[in-house]
Amino acid sequence: MFVVTLKFADKAKAPQFMEGHNAWIRRGFDDGVFLLVGSLQPNAGGAILAHNVTRNEVEARVEQDPFVAEGVVTAEIIEIAPARADDRLAFLAA
Repeated sequence: MFVVTLKFADKAKAPQFMEGHNAWIRRGFDDGVFLLVGSLQPNAGGAILAHNVTRNEVEARVEQDPFVAEGVVTAEIIEIAPARADDRLAFLAA
């Protein structure tokens, strides 16, 4: 499982790439890779919880985000090896 942070590097460019970024997020959900997407507060960027992919696959997916490709954000990928989870999230530890 991975936590991806997308921190603003050039927020002024965000509006022109927002449509592509949102389409990229939709694909992540449609592909069953993204579990959660949200904003980093206060207004610092975004974060994604991803699973069912290898590190190489998540890195390749992140590089396809127009925000990353165009320098709107910088990405950091943190890998987590789940050991314990609440029953509601047990599928993550499987």
